[in-house]
Amino acid sequence: MTKGNLYYYFKSKEEIIYVCQDYSLDLLLARLEEVRSSGAPPDEQLHRLIREQVGIILDELKASAMHADFQMLSRRRLTKIIQKRDRYERGLREIIREGMERGIFRKGDPKLLGFAILGAINWTVRWFSPQGPLSAQEIGEAFAEYLVRGLRADQPDSELMGSRGGGAYGRTSHHAESERGAASTRRARV
Repeated sequence: MTKGNLYYYFKSKEEIIYVCQDYSLDLLLARLEEVRSSGAPPDEQLHRLIREQVGIILDELKASAMHADFQMLSRRRLTKIIQKRDRYERGLREIIREGMERGIFRKGDPKLLGFAILGAINWTVRWFSPQGPLSAQEIGEAFAEYLVRGLRADQPDSELMGSRGGGAYGRTSHHAESERGAASTRRARV
């Protein structure tokens, strides 16, 4: 499709961005509703929601529509998009909060943890490559497994850090090696 063809269907760039954002959020909110109505425990709900969001962003939306600059939208359209985004974020936080209340997740700030999860997921568009060794589904499953395990109350901190140790902020030889090779690995795409 050429640029001219695109503008046959849309009046402006703003309208294109709005429709893409609106569609993206409708997909996410529909998945959130499915997950919440499943009646599954919070850890299973969160696992599924993370997996689904990665799949939506990388497969269904081809890693594009979610990250358009929606700040350029008119006040009316921006308000609608922000309301939908906030509704999705509240749903994610409700799952986390419920998991904490039921003792499934360790105590913490659901809003901060929700932002951490969403930040990790949303950044995938910056490095994902469909030609890479992992599919969007495999990445979604890995993210869901890792992120949910990090919240679980029954997971000792030593298991979360793996065998590398170093504590939450510690540096290990593994980290030093990673930093030395950072320039060459930044170009690699998963």
